[in-house]
Amino acid sequence: MDDEATRAARAKKGSPFLNTAQAAFYVGLSARTLEKMRLTGGGPRFRKHGRYVRYHIDDLDAWSLGEQRVSTSDAGETP
Repeated sequence: MDDEATRAARAKKGSPFLNTAQAAFYVGLSARTLEKMRLTGGGPRFRKHGRYVRYHIDDLDAWSLGEQRVSTSDAGETP
């Protein structure tokens, strides 16, 4: 896990693109959860670079901000 954190921090300083494992660590989810969200929707925006899935840090931050709630019963905004 520390390796992923180090790689994510280094990526943020250099390239703004994270792979699934790095993006999952960045937002505090499992890689599997992000993979499921790619299939079902509702997750952060992602990009395909060839056969590789990449998440831009700005997209992760924007998605996280959109997930803000004031209570557990708050359903959030509807798209």
